[in-house]
Formats: sequence, structure tokens, C-alpha cells
Amino acid sequence: MSVSIKSAKEIALMREAGRLLEITHNELQKAIKPGISTWEIDRLGEQIIRSFGCIPNFLHYNGYPASICVSVNDEVVHGIPSKHRILQEGDIVSLDAGLIYKGFHSDAARTHAVGKVSPEAQKLMDVTKQSFFEGIKYAKAGCHLHEISAAIGNYARSFGYGVVEDLVGHGIGRALHEDPQIPNFPQKRRGIRLMPGMTLAIEPMINIGRCDVEWLDDDWTVVTEDGSLSAHYENTVLITDGEPEILTLSE
Repeated sequence: MSVSIKSAKEIALMREAGRLLEITHNELQKAIKPGISTWEIDRLGEQIIRSFGCIPNFLHYNGYPASICVSVNDEVVHGIPSKHRILQEGDIVSLDAGLIYKGFHSDAARTHAVGKVSPEAQKLMDVTKQSFFEGIKYAKAGCHLHEISAAIGNYARSFGYGVVEDLVGHGIGRALHEDPQIPNFPQKRRGIRLMPGMTLAIEPMINIGRCDVEWLDDDWTVVTEDGSLSAHYENTVLITDGEPEILTLSE
């Protein structure tokens, strides 16, 4: 395993990549409403990213055909946008997006309510988001990577939710996916010791039912095996000498 430590110049570039991606997500959130197609969301996302002079890093990545992963209800991640998939009142939709700014990547995901959703769906989204923040309490120099994993998983499981184990977070920088892999559930080993300058994409994927998932015939879309709702929340995080810096979230 080779985990890169970013220089001050590289961190500055990643900070800008994260800032622009946050703007992208904020604009996409405004567009989420009943009646919009997942294809329209993708088109808007790509337009915003390219308006910054950036490149959507998901487009054609290992053959993925779109710029924004749009995953609805029981779709965990990597949903492929379609003109025929129309969001309905009560749906939840996860948007996973990233961009390249001057050679450096950012990556973040948000799950949104479409109109008014059930209390159960809202709670799932809230818990998934909070599980990220429980995890990054340990995203500090001197802590170990799997302390993040355990905090995420233990929090989500305390609500009876299934924590996806087939997909994990990752390092990020000059490449979209770098070492290390970051599970969202407890591990037997402590993992690497965290150091300032590490940049991590931490991304809980939480199911309201069981943790089991399967891939659809398109070889991309991951869905819950039991058909239950799933939520996704992700940010690009910088390890510092003090508190972690969330590069894709300014609030």
C-alpha cells in the first residue's frame, strides 16, 4: 500500500477542486423535484462542472457512461442516468459526483428527498449523514484508519441499519481512487496510522434493511438485495495536524 502525502501546493489545488464540487452539489440540490429525469440531473451536473473549466471525473471512468451517478431508492450507488427515469414524490435520490481541477480530483455524494418523503426515509438519510461525522471524529493525525470505519459502522448499526460491505471509501488525489481503501464497518486490524497531508474520500453507504447488495445487468448499478432504501453521503477529507478539513463542505 502506498498512501500519498500531499504538499501544500497540492492541498491548495485539492481545496479548490472540493470548493467547486460543493457548488456543483448545491446547484444540483436546487434542481431535485418530482418530474425531473435522472438524465436531466446528469446534463446539468456536467454543464456546471465544465463551466468551471473542470472535467467530470466519472465520465468514461472504467466505461461509466455519465458524469453524475444518480441512484434512486433501492439503488445504492452508480445508477446510470436515463431520460426514462423520472423522479417521483417520495423518492430519495443519491447524487455522487466528482471533478478534476488542474490534475487533482474531488469526490462527494449527497442523498436528497424528492418532495415529501416518509419519516423512515428521512431518518435513513439523517443517520447516514451523521455516520460520516461520527467517523471523522477519528480522522486525525495519530489515529488509525479503521477507527473511522468502526465509528461509522457502529453508529449506523445502532439503528438496525445494514452497512454495505461490498463497497468502500478510498484515498484520492491525482487519481480518483488511491490507497487506502476505507471500509464503513469495524475491522480486525487498526489500519494505517493517519498523517497530515493524507486525503480521503469517506463515504458511508447505508441500507434501511440488510447490508447485502447486488449488481444489475448493466454492470454498474448496485441495488439492495432486499429492495430496501439506501442512502449515501461522502466528502473529500484532508488530514491535518488538528481537526480534519472537509474539502467538499464549507458549512
